[in-house]
Amino acid sequence: MMCALGSALCFGAASVLQAMGARAAEPGSGGGVDVTLMWRALRQWRYVAGLGLDGFGFVLQIVALRTLPIYAVGAALAASLAVTAVIASRVLRVRLRRVEWAAVGLVCLGLAMLALASGKEGHEDVGEGLGWGLLVAAFAVLLVGAAAGRLPERPRALTLGLAGGVGFGVVEVAVRLIDSVDFTNPALYALLVGGGAAFLLYTSALHSGAVTTATAGLVLGETIGPAVVGVAWLGDRTREGLSWLAFLGFAIAVAGSLTLARFGEAPSTTDVAPAE
Repeated sequence: MMCALGSALCFGAASVLQAMGARAAEPGSGGGVDVTLMWRALRQWRYVAGLGLDGFGFVLQIVALRTLPIYAVGAALAASLAVTAVIASRVLRVRLRRVEWAAVGLVCLGLAMLALASGKEGHEDVGEGLGWGLLVAAFAVLLVGAAAGRLPERPRALTLGLAGGVGFGVVEVAVRLIDSVDFTNPALYALLVGGGAAFLLYTSALHSGAVTTATAGLVLGETIGPAVVGVAWLGDRTREGLSWLAFLGFAIAVAGSLTLARFGEAPSTTDVAPAE
């Protein structure tokens, strides 16, 4: 669980830097899969620094996924929004409302409940079928992203965020199916395609301006689906008699994260309190 929380810390800090870089970059094609925007964002040092933190966080995430059920890791990753909110309140002087401080507390409570209830990760042998399914899902995410570019702003942001979350969810499940570098393993390609698609789509969602909607979609996409796959196919379980506690902790952590969805990007200058 410490690796999962460390990963959340890295992702929470990275989201502030990446969003600032994405907002500073000029828009590209304006579509859902906007490679030009990604390329321009990579010229912003804040975005690159955020990617560095993401890389370190991803290493911690891999370790966590090899030792914990996916549902516990997914909830911890969603909790990165609580980290971002605290950073924004201290560094950027953004005023958190009482309900948002309460949401930070809920996230911490939910993660504590999960830590108490989580068992070890499952070791079910699912063959290559799930890997091929993940690869299909990864390409489907790209197709959905391309189609979302034609939608109005609000549904576009929700669709891009949700599709990006599904892409990150594909990565979470794929990590569990990869034991070594095997170029015949479809899960390896699902990880690469899903991760790349997720970054592309979420960068586009951040640039659209409807941050709360986009980030809410991201949280739902990267937590619920992978958790179901982990329990249904990979054999993830809870400690004896504590299934209810794990379910409740997961729901509380995700609900708290959704309340903090506006912190999926760096606040604009209008959100920042003046220095005293």
